[in-house]
Amino acid sequence: MATPILQLVKVGKAYKSDSNPVEVLKNINLQINKGDFIALMGPSGSGKSTLMNIAGCLDTPTSGKVVFDGKDVSKLSEAELAQIRNKKIGFVFQSFNLIPRTTALDNAQLPLIYAGFNQEERNQLAKEKLEKFGLGKRICHFPNQLSGGEQQRVAIARALVNNPTIILADEPTGNLDSKTGKEILEIFKQLNKQGNTIVLVTHDAEIAKKAKKIIRIYDGQIV
Repeated sequence: MATPILQLVKVGKAYKSDSNPVEVLKNINLQINKGDFIALMGPSGSGKSTLMNIAGCLDTPTSGKVVFDGKDVSKLSEAELAQIRNKKIGFVFQSFNLIPRTTALDNAQLPLIYAGFNQEERNQLAKEKLEKFGLGKRICHFPNQLSGGEQQRVAIARALVNNPTIILADEPTGNLDSKTGKEILEIFKQLNKQGNTIVLVTHDAEIAKKAKKIIRIYDGQIV
């Protein structure tokens, strides 16, 4: 029997506006199991990034509930959500989100600082992850000294350094050329083969095909 890591039950999200509330998500039901590799696909404005933010505990739903590792996280405080994000979720973003004046090594170990690891442990774990992605000789380089593909590999190393329960990747190849994008997707495929659970947000059908399962979202609903 599949083990659910994340369940969204009748999730809705609306934002207040001057006149009527704007409904971004409507009645979303979604289950992500251990070992899944899911592509969440939809056009711009479909609600996929909002769904990703709720799944990643970066935002809370207006209605419905979110169950993460068997615990309802919909009503948790910001501090409690931050703890779950840090310990259980690895994020990879389109724009890499690296700190410019910080080396690859320091960027990769960032989640470990919040998790309370000491300097020696942080250096060791971050170095291991960077070496795994072929960046052993680049650990002292700053983001502007790295190519786009190298920056994204640093971001993936950072996402994995805490051994998270799930990896959420939002358009991770969006700022890369097609060859580098294919290399990054290959990394995700290999990570999934090694047992990592991955949700990949994309608007690109070719990228979505790399996942084991495609979930399409349109006008705030799963179709």
